[in-house]
Amino acid sequence: MIKEIEYIDDIENEKCPVETALDVIDGKWKILILWYLRRDTKRFNELQKLMPKITQKMLSTKLKELEDDGIILRVVYPVVPPKVEYSLTSYGMSLKPILKQLYLWGEEHKKR
Repeated sequence: MIKEIEYIDDIENEKCPVETALDVIDGKWKILILWYLRRDTKRFNELQKLMPKITQKMLSTKLKELEDDGIILRVVYPVVPPKVEYSLTSYGMSLKPILKQLYLWGEEHKKR
């Protein structure tokens, strides 16, 4: 009986996998960044134009967080002016089916 209670406590103290996923892709900005990077590489200004309501600081912050989590790759080219490109890593590509399902669900929801 004691081992069963310890096991239940361990399960209750574990973080839910959905919570873990949301820690990485939380908020609308990260999801939109991933959506726009799903097909090809984008530069910072391209992403900013695709999301006109995001501030420069917020975009920089979210890109850095996604990079730190290994979801996107940031490549800096040694040219003047500096050229920086962002793309999905192979790990980030694993989110593409989820992004597609969000898109399809959003389409259905708009019809309601």
